[in-house]
Amino acid sequence: MTPARLIAATLRIGLKTLLPFAVIAAGYFGYRMLLATKPETPVRPKQELSYSIKSQVIKSGSYQPILTLFGSTVAGRQVDIRALVSGQIIQTSDGLREGGQIDAGALLLKIDPIDYQTALAELRAQLTETRAKVAEFESSLAAGRQSLVHTRNQVKLAETDLERAEPLARRGAVSERTVDDRRQVLLQRQQAADEIDNNLNVWEARISQQKAAVARLENAIRRSERRLAETELRAPFSAYVTEVGAQVGRMVGVNDKVATLIDKDWIEARFNLTDEQFGRIVAGEGKLAGREVTVRWVLGSNTFNYAAVIERIGARITSATGGVEVFARVRQPEHPVALRPGAFIEIDVPDVRYDDVFRLPSTALYGGDRIYVIENDRLVTRKVRVVGGMEQDLLLAGALKNGDRVMVTRISTPGDGVKVSEASVQ
Repeated sequence: MTPARLIAATLRIGLKTLLPFAVIAAGYFGYRMLLATKPETPVRPKQELSYSIKSQVIKSGSYQPILTLFGSTVAGRQVDIRALVSGQIIQTSDGLREGGQIDAGALLLKIDPIDYQTALAELRAQLTETRAKVAEFESSLAAGRQSLVHTRNQVKLAETDLERAEPLARRGAVSERTVDDRRQVLLQRQQAADEIDNNLNVWEARISQQKAAVARLENAIRRSERRLAETELRAPFSAYVTEVGAQVGRMVGVNDKVATLIDKDWIEARFNLTDEQFGRIVAGEGKLAGREVTVRWVLGSNTFNYAAVIERIGARITSATGGVEVFARVRQPEHPVALRPGAFIEIDVPDVRYDDVFRLPSTALYGGDRIYVIENDRLVTRKVRVVGGMEQDLLLAGALKNGDRVMVTRISTPGDGVKVSEASVQ
């Protein structure tokens, strides 16, 4: 290779190597020139963040919240009807079937009464016979008493004859035998009177025995009449019928179960109050019994309301249920529709009345113990305490006064001095 060609090749290689560095250097110097000649952008002042909220002007008042609880209906009175006598069932009521209804005093069933009628007739016949014996003995007693009167009169006559004869015998006008004869007559008549008197005691004893027999028969007749009446079982109250175990033709014994009756006019709502609710109401008003409540029975899209009154609380407080079990009697369980035991219900129970408290939506409360009032378009913290609830709102007491505007909107960063703008005032 000639020197000229060698020099030319070397120059080409050098240019190729230096060209990228030259481009980079030119770009850097161009960037620095542009940065140096850039016009200055004006700096905006920092703006304060403002929240758009809703507020509510508050006013103190008296409120009585309603506790909405859940429970079920139970029978206030339920009895098992049992056979009082044994025998064959010969008749039953049309209402004596599962789910049937029966009115107070209506016939439930009738047991064949023939044996009890026969026994009663036999006792009445015995009573008639015994009373006849009493009448017979009383007649004999009356006759004996009359005879005793006559006999005693004869004794007096005999005593008079003897008294007359004794002076005459001393004067010799009559013989001693005559005196003895008259003395013998007196003794005989006294003996007859004593026998009649003893017989009267016997008749009186017999009469007492027969009268005792009459009393026993009268008691037996009353029992027999009761047994005869018990062949017919009647409903003690208007009721729903369940657990039926009696049919025509069946033999039943004494105490065999016939059916269970549930008083349809005595239905109760059973529900629980927590310890806090129970204590609050009792502490505020002294008692729970007599408090008016409303029972709601929801059937699909229909809701039926019933007036009820609390009658008693449960005898025991168990840890399984918690709180206190309460029973309220429904005033008219058949209106608007018949309410039966076992229905799932809602119960509205009036809580205690709160005076001088403020009602606010739950969204106004932050941290469980503070709200924010608006003063000069800024938030100010106020400490409060929740004393109760009413529907979806809270009842609050604390550092509040009438006319305060309270923020009821939830915001992410509430605090003293935060600027707000009220979108609407309620």
